[in-house]
Amino acid sequence: MAKLAKRDARSETGLFLLEGPQAVTEALTFRPQLVVELFATPTALERYSDIARAAEEAGIEIEFVSEQVLDSMADTVTPQGIVAVCHQFPTSVKDIFAPDADGNGPKLIAILEEVRDPGNAGTIIRAADAAGADGVIFTGRSVDLYNPKVVRSSTGSIFHVPVAVGADFDSVLDRARSAGLQVVAADVKGDDLLAARESGVLAKATAWVFGNEARGLSDENLALTDRALTVPIYGHAESMNLATAASVCLYESAFAQRTVRAD
Repeated sequence: MAKLAKRDARSETGLFLLEGPQAVTEALTFRPQLVVELFATPTALERYSDIARAAEEAGIEIEFVSEQVLDSMADTVTPQGIVAVCHQFPTSVKDIFAPDADGNGPKLIAILEEVRDPGNAGTIIRAADAAGADGVIFTGRSVDLYNPKVVRSSTGSIFHVPVAVGADFDSVLDRARSAGLQVVAADVKGDDLLAARESGVLAKATAWVFGNEARGLSDENLALTDRALTVPIYGHAESMNLATAASVCLYESAFAQRTVRAD
């Protein structure tokens, strides 16, 4: 199981590691069919009896192991006594942009281009889920969705919001526009986010593009977007963490879109 911490092993097997009670609870609640194996220490299962009940309802047998064995399976130093092995389940880009049963297309999408830090990637998935986004798309230059740190940082949101992986940047932007979304880059060279909010730009269906933590988007990729916006810094901070900035952008769109619907 420890080999699943490596990308090659995950690619070969189509499996990934799920660690900790929160993530396992989300899997059992929303995608129990994905759980292949479930391991727990007796102490942990006593503490998280709801997991035992959920596993029983899903027909999943729990294998008891010692703390030492569990620690050897997990990627984290403190897996909290519960680890699962799950099937990978990426969504296709086509499905993310497809209209729903009522014929409505997506309103809010997050596109990650060359986002390499797994903590940032997982946190953006979590923020997109919280903001009610319709999907998240990882281009082929971004971190592996099933990296244990990405999965942990999403705190279970990986089971809530559709996520596509390995996408081609140019074709994703074409699909976004075909689905009626404007493509907006979050970039330090962009216009002020507050001004965009006041102009009504953020009320439109939007695909936000988030680039590399250190370099942002290349000039070539930035030119492919419809506009670029930046989160203003009013204090003395040198910069803003990518995941934090992404959370602000996604929520600004969510607020603006819901205000329009309410009106």
